[in-house]
Amino acid sequence: MKRGMKKTWKKGFAGAAAMMMAFSVCACSGGSQNSNPQAQAGSSQGDGAASQGGGNGKTLNVAIWDSGQKAGLDQIIADYTAATGNKAEIQVVTWDQYWTLLEAGASGGDLPDVFWMHSNEAERYMRNDILMDLTDRIASSQKLEMDKFPEEIKTLYQYDGKTYAIPKDVDTIALFYNKTLFDEAGLSYPDDTWTWDDYYDAAVALTKEDGSQYGTAMSPTNNQDGWMNMVYSMGGKVISEDKKSSGFDDPATVKAMEYVDRLVKDRMPPASVMAENANDVMLGSGKIAMLPLGSWMIAPMKSHEYISQNCAVAVLPKDAATGRRISIYNGLGWAVSAKTENPDAAWALVEWFGSKEGQTRQAELGVSMSAYEGVSDGWKKNTDVFDLQPFLDMRQDVVFRPYSSSTVTWENQITEDLKEAWNGSRSMADTCKAIAEHMNQILSEE
Repeated sequence: MKRGMKKTWKKGFAGAAAMMMAFSVCACSGGSQNSNPQAQAGSSQGDGAASQGGGNGKTLNVAIWDSGQKAGLDQIIADYTAATGNKAEIQVVTWDQYWTLLEAGASGGDLPDVFWMHSNEAERYMRNDILMDLTDRIASSQKLEMDKFPEEIKTLYQYDGKTYAIPKDVDTIALFYNKTLFDEAGLSYPDDTWTWDDYYDAAVALTKEDGSQYGTAMSPTNNQDGWMNMVYSMGGKVISEDKKSSGFDDPATVKAMEYVDRLVKDRMPPASVMAENANDVMLGSGKIAMLPLGSWMIAPMKSHEYISQNCAVAVLPKDAATGRRISIYNGLGWAVSAKTENPDAAWALVEWFGSKEGQTRQAELGVSMSAYEGVSDGWKKNTDVFDLQPFLDMRQDVVFRPYSSSTVTWENQITEDLKEAWNGSRSMADTCKAIAEHMNQILSEE
């Protein structure tokens, strides 16, 4: 698809439109979720500050996909309501249903007023006039300091010289490991001296032949929180810098994926088990000893009884040859519907989320690491269940999550191709060749 051309969104969204109608009813019903005492106690800016956001009195609909972040975001919204008089209510929608919901709105239904945007989908939403152009509002804002956000995340939410979302957060990948299983095996815990070779050796030692315990786990869908980190640490790439060709025919990428293949074949649960059990579920049952996880998983991890008592966090291993310890990172953006009936209040909310105060509150409340420079130490301090410093340390050498305007299409294809390597029906080298061919075809049609 050529730059600037409009994609047709109408086809195939009847079911999504019905879901969108259900969402609209649900999000507008019931009492405010910002009435808890703790949230109100934190709203020090509220007295006499009503209507600063220019709202029309209606409650803003805010859509997100991560239930673990809702409680903290509700408190930030309470601050916003106290300061502006505008109300907003969050609706959590599962990842898959989230994009179905947004596509329904893009096809002519009602979009939420404010919602998250992701690197997988950002360009086509910006290109098709689904998101409000925030450029002029940003330029006149007294709250935002855009130079405090990572350039790659800012660029992600820009199209044809205009900005369509405010950076929300950053995420990194670190290594969860089961201290109990390491102790039982007489192994030293992972630390910053570890290479991926050490990781493999530990996975061997921690795997039991009877299938009751495995060193690690990874499925084909674990890209940002799995094999992508190994690929880039070992000198490979998923996509070329100009986003025109696949990196899966790069010898370094093939070498890294063959390392992944060794883990899959030797030290992970069978594909049939992986298909029916999420990685974090297996970690929480003591079935696996090591698991790379994204920082977005901290909320469920710290509240999980077994994981909180038995597991700890370390930095990812580095590659012995390149010396690099790389985390793939990403950053969400706060976007506003181009058709919202309450544009001033919706803008005021995303401006609030993106301000230094909002970003600091996000970190301190444990919602996520913040995109704003220098405030994520508060996120590290939000819990004493784990030492979260490794997630911050992983920001020292990061690669932005690979994307193009058709990310979802080629990521889905990669997953399907990798399944053949995972189940042993095709060699990893041949799988990488097939992925490169499929990706290049998809990229040529952008």
